[in-house]
Parts: sequence; structure tokens; C-alpha cells
Amino acid sequence: MPKFTVAVQKPQETELMGGASFNLNADDYSFEEEYLTPVGASIVEIPAESDAEFIELAKDADAVIARGRNITAEIIAGLNNCKIIGCGSVGTDRVDVEAATEHGIPVTNVPDVFIEEVADHTMTLLLAIHRHLYEMRDLMQAGRWTDSHPYLRSFPRLFGQTLGLIAFGNVARAVARRAKPFGFHILAYDPYVSEIEMTSMGVEPVSFSELLMRSDFVSNHGPLNEETRKIMSTEQFAMMKNSAMFINAGRGPSQDEAALIEALEKGEIAGAALDVFENEPIDVENPLLRMDNVIVTPHVASATARFLPETRRRLGQEIALVLQGKWPRSAVNPQVLQNSPLERWQPQPMQRGPNH
Repeated sequence: MPKFTVAVQKPQETELMGGASFNLNADDYSFEEEYLTPVGASIVEIPAESDAEFIELAKDADAVIARGRNITAEIIAGLNNCKIIGCGSVGTDRVDVEAATEHGIPVTNVPDVFIEEVADHTMTLLLAIHRHLYEMRDLMQAGRWTDSHPYLRSFPRLFGQTLGLIAFGNVARAVARRAKPFGFHILAYDPYVSEIEMTSMGVEPVSFSELLMRSDFVSNHGPLNEETRKIMSTEQFAMMKNSAMFINAGRGPSQDEAALIEALEKGEIAGAALDVFENEPIDVENPLLRMDNVIVTPHVASATARFLPETRRRLGQEIALVLQGKWPRSAVNPQVLQNSPLERWQPQPMQRGPNH
């Protein structure tokens, strides 16, 4: 008999086929087990068809993996013995974190595993939209080779332009490091990060409205919560320069897509480069897929050979730490740890959870 039980929703057929984001090899738990097996923990798949069934089958579990099913307030209230809810991603959208906090359950994520990859993809999107790659492709395919050079001569060079970062967590900082050699002046808006942290990296701290008005490129890097949901909507796009570009490799629901489409159609902004969308997979009829001034990729910013093994190892490590009576490394609700029986073992303070 295992010492601890870790419950997870049994993968659906589409997940086993790789049809859902981030769930390739969904039924293979070998990476998580590298940390869980040594502490006597066993992963148990819950073949639930409903939240009520999940509660009934997982109510005595020592831990829950937030994969394949949203861990709602109702589910959390029905867990009798849960010590940790683990997310194998930066975002914790699948968990009602407020409800978990009320029940004293730490919720963990993996905020620092694929930072460099997402920053690379952000810069890829920025460079692609700046150099109008879709238009260049279309001109070549139409046999209009000689039109390409005059077309690009109507746009400014990248050097000396202003990049505005919404939020200044780990990904935004990695983007800032990459953008500096291109000659960008970099602005950042983040009410939860001190100005000293920004200025020490040569980044100018500004208000949200100032960032929108001054930036030639606005790149979103905030976590998804009630404060950031649709943070970019009609009013915000209207504040941007008509020549500015919007980039989002962060969280799809941070953008009001209807407002973005309208801003693009009206010429309120010049273009957009998106890896994430309000609803995923994106509807093939979505106008964003047919606009020449919009670069799109299918939520792949973090995807490399390293992504899956490392996120799942880290997920297993976080759960194993709590089951051994220790603080996890990256609780997104660290306030539950202060008065818990868990031992603080870290040699240094934790950084913020979902935005780092």
C-alpha cells in the first residue's frame, strides 16, 4: 500500500492523442514519479465524468494534480485530506486558488522552467511582425519580388524604438535582456515590482497609460487573474499609437479579442503578434487568422524538448516536498504556509508565484 495517494483526472482520449494543450503523454507519470516514488506516493487516475464523481473518488487523496479537470471550490471543499494541489504550468487557471487558500491548501506551479523559451518566442513574434513577414511571403508568392523592398522602406528601423512590457516577472525580464541589444528603450508597468528592480535592468518604470501611449510595441506578460483579465480592451488599444504593435505570448484572456479585432480593422494599432487566444483552440473562422498584419502561432511559446520532462519533474518535486512536511518551492498562495505545520527549508525567500 502506498503511503500517500496523489489523485489526477484520468486523461480523455484527446489528451492521450496530444489533442489538448500541454498534455502529450498524459497517461505517463514517469517524470513525476522520479520524486514521488521515493517518498512512498502513488498517482491514482480518477475516471470521473463529473465534479461530484471526482470528489467521491478523490476525497481522501493526500494531493491533487490539476490536470484534465478544473479543481473548483466545490471539489476543494470535498477534499478531506488534501495537503497540496499541484499545477504543471505557470498559470493556475484550473484551480480556484481563493478556495484552496480558504482551506489552507497550498497551490503550486512551475514558474521558472520555460522562461527562456517563452522569451525567445516573444522576440520571434516581435521581429516577425516588425519585418512584416506575412506580407513578404504574400508578395513573393504573388510574384511581386521587387515590391518588397519599397514596402519595408516605409517603416522605421527597430533601433531606438520603445518596447513596453505589461508586468515585469521572469519572462518579461528575459525579454528585456534580449531586447536591449536590438537598441530598444524599454518601459515596464507592474504595480507589484519595485522601481529599483526595473531600473537596475535599465528598464523605465511607468504607469499603464503612459506605457500604452509611448510604446511602439506593447508586450503582455502578466498572470491571469481578475485584475488582468481583458486588461487590453477597447480603451487600452485606443490609447496606443496607430503605428504600434501588440504582442501576447502570455495569457489569452488578457486580451479582449473583439476589441483587438476592431482596433486592427479601424487602424487604431498597426498589427499584432499572438501565441495565445481568449478561447483555445482558436475558431478557424476567427478574423485574426485572416489578417495580413497579424502573426499567429498555436500557443507553442514554451514548447521544446525540455518542456514536458522538466515541468512534470518539478510538479512531482513540489508534491513530494509537501508530503514530506516541507514548504513547496513555488506556492502561488504562500500565505497558507506561514501558520502551517510545514517546515520552511529554503535558504532564501521565495519569489512571487504565477508572475515569476
